[in-house]
Amino acid sequence: MPPQQLTMAFVMDPVTDLDVAGDTTFVFMLEAQKRGHAVLYVDPGDLTIEQGRPAARVTPVTLRAEKGNHVDLGDARTVILDDEVDVAFQRKDPPVDAAYIAATQILGTCQKTLTLNHPESVLAFNEKLFAVHFPDLMPITSVTKNIADLRQFMEARGGEMIVKPLDGKGGEGIFHLVEGEKNITSILEQSTQFGTRAVMAQEYLPAIREGDKRILLLEGELLGALLRVPAPKEVRANLHVGGTAEKVELTAADLKIIERVGPVLKRHGLFFVGIDVIGDRLTEINVTSPTGVQEINTLDNTCLEAKVMDAVEAKFGAGSGKL
Repeated sequence: MPPQQLTMAFVMDPVTDLDVAGDTTFVFMLEAQKRGHAVLYVDPGDLTIEQGRPAARVTPVTLRAEKGNHVDLGDARTVILDDEVDVAFQRKDPPVDAAYIAATQILGTCQKTLTLNHPESVLAFNEKLFAVHFPDLMPITSVTKNIADLRQFMEARGGEMIVKPLDGKGGEGIFHLVEGEKNITSILEQSTQFGTRAVMAQEYLPAIREGDKRILLLEGELLGALLRVPAPKEVRANLHVGGTAEKVELTAADLKIIERVGPVLKRHGLFFVGIDVIGDRLTEINVTSPTGVQEINTLDNTCLEAKVMDAVEAKFGAGSGKL
């Protein structure tokens, strides 16, 4: 038992729909419950301001690692976060749309509740654009809504590129475009919503065939990593679109990326982050709801959620309060 029982609220997608076998938020909640902490579920739309103070309609939950029978819901009630919630996790999946922004901004008004990740930093650092702060670590990249510029970028990259939306998740909306295909302009029209929405274009990295490394960082330090290998006819390595999780040893280039990125994450209160590396190139910095904990646990015979909860308890015990 921890020295102090905490009340932890998880702002997330519906708790009833969790994938017990693969969801990172689920094992965070389960670990908190094992330690005697009170675990609350919060729908992002149920975050409110009451008389100038951040509040939420919360539902106590009891969890178990049983597929199809993983949660019991208690009686919902409305609480003032700073009065009744010690730690709040913002674990809602993208897109970072208006509803997401509103919920995160409400969390950002907390004065006493420890909020993870830091709301202002989550909103400040787009998951695709954050990596642009480290241009020498990235693939050659362009961000634009101009279709002609995208075609020129592709031509300059030998007639091949990757295009991805700035607000997607889990590989959604990612295309590998090769000169000569007949639907390139149509794909770019759809991706940019006919030239009205910027997208990210990157040089194609052949190393993707060997896999995409997901590296988890806790307080800017290495927590764990896995290799996500794409299916034979798929360019995306995301596990939910058929990628395979494999054990991985990090290279000197990977450690250099962590050394550069880690202190920036910690400085901005980005407590739990997943970075993606293809070959020796940093492609994304995931700050909203990074995943991979359960897969790494299986591959490395470890329990990463215990390390995360140790860090949460230490942070709260140190009197961090609002980051």
